[in-house]
Amino acid sequence: MKNVVVLDYGSGNLRSAERAVARIGADVTVTSDFEAALNADGLVVPGVGAFAACMEGLRAVKGDRLIGRRLAGGRPVLGICVGMQILFGKGVEHGITTDGCDEWPGTVERLEAPVLPHMGWNTVRAAEGSKLFDGLDAGTRFYFVHSYGVRRWEMEPSERFAAPLVTWAEHGEPFVAAVENGPLWATQFHPEKSGDAGAHILENWLRSL
Repeated sequence: MKNVVVLDYGSGNLRSAERAVARIGADVTVTSDFEAALNADGLVVPGVGAFAACMEGLRAVKGDRLIGRRLAGGRPVLGICVGMQILFGKGVEHGITTDGCDEWPGTVERLEAPVLPHMGWNTVRAAEGSKLFDGLDAGTRFYFVHSYGVRRWEMEPSERFAAPLVTWAEHGEPFVAAVENGPLWATQFHPEKSGDAGAHILENWLRSL
């Protein structure tokens, strides 16, 4: 049985993520302990709320260093919602720019859409060759709750790991819905709130550990 840590840094639906990962057969611990999170088979980084607040909480538990250390050793990390957004270079909210983990270059910014937040079920355009979406139909829907996202992909394929697989969705305009990049995977939607489809996503990730 694979050991997965859900990182507790004061943000995210920790218990929902814990229950969802446990249901698919992992041994799950919710903790902010650096060594436990570093040594787990897989690390889940959830997140809800403001980009700046999430980064403040993440740095308080040395989560940015933790993510970097795991990735340097090829150890899998899964970011969810704002836990995906903080992996990018920076976030801009209300005119304030906050530095992210910068694992991927790019800016998290307010979506241009007639209705925000983008709340509810939506389809995605999965990247060709995706392991995360393997076995799911093109019309499968996932649950989103967000007003901000990555509207442009800025990373060159040769910068780090293999060429990233970028999955897109649309709400008013296209935005990044998921990324697979070596050991670093992330989703803008909430797999833990996406029913059977979300469980399938988590199972695909667990198999990659």
